[in-house]
Amino acid sequence: MTFTALILELEAEKADRLSDALLDLGVLSVTWDNAEAGNSKVIEPSDNGSGVALWPRLRLTVLMRGEDDPGAILARACSAIGITAPAHESLAVADEDWVARSREQFAPVQVSERLWIVPSWHSPPNPNAINLLLDPGLAFGTGSHPSTRLGLQWLERNIAGGETVLDYGCGSGILAIAALKLGARRAVGVDIDPLAIAAARKNTERNGVVVEFFDGSKPLELTADIVIANILANPLIVLGPLICSHCAQGGRIALAGILVSQENDVRSCYAPWISFGPSTSAEGWICLSGVRLH
Repeated sequence: MTFTALILELEAEKADRLSDALLDLGVLSVTWDNAEAGNSKVIEPSDNGSGVALWPRLRLTVLMRGEDDPGAILARACSAIGITAPAHESLAVADEDWVARSREQFAPVQVSERLWIVPSWHSPPNPNAINLLLDPGLAFGTGSHPSTRLGLQWLERNIAGGETVLDYGCGSGILAIAALKLGARRAVGVDIDPLAIAAARKNTERNGVVVEFFDGSKPLELTADIVIANILANPLIVLGPLICSHCAQGGRIALAGILVSQENDVRSCYAPWISFGPSTSAEGWICLSGVRLH
């Protein structure tokens, strides 16, 4: 059996809506890649789009049945969301090649000297390191985005052992898993997407740790020593008072998923509660961190 891969590039803000429209028309899956790199996120019909890609421009690879008309389906999807169909190309893909080709996009990522992200089908390059085992297809992303790496590096520097850590907007659960492997006593993950929480639970099992997960749309009774939120600048601003309310006085907080140009807006929002230090950055993204004052 053969399939067709439709490949196109467009701005990130349009990708989520176009992916939904394509899935509504019956395509089998959509993969988001950074148009300037090789990180990927696979979206299947059961995935409601959590873990939105943070890259400004995306390359979409749309998997269709061989008998489908790629151009016609793309035109209908673009019309449904009111955009012009971008330039695209179509490739025939043999059934047995698709999974192998998808997996080739994911390789182990070294976050620091002792911290690695390892796809579940790979052997850890350094068995003596702290290895975070993820299934990228299941986990809404590989965890290799600069914002995630910044968050992981911050946790490595700030966990001394025995802390309670809150991962707000946990997605794949990678930050909560890392917190426990780095020595935290307790880790709690919050997300509004039940599919994300299900995926995160699978990843915690894979890593042999226990993270408590909660529905972010419901009240949470928790005060944590460390709070980390790797989402996007706008939700970080909207959720600022709520996120800060879960950080203990004198506790530490880290915020990621922020573009360099958005730093001052986020700092201003959190200023009533948080004393920030200098930010760290990678590839145009920053991580803000500080201490809760009161």
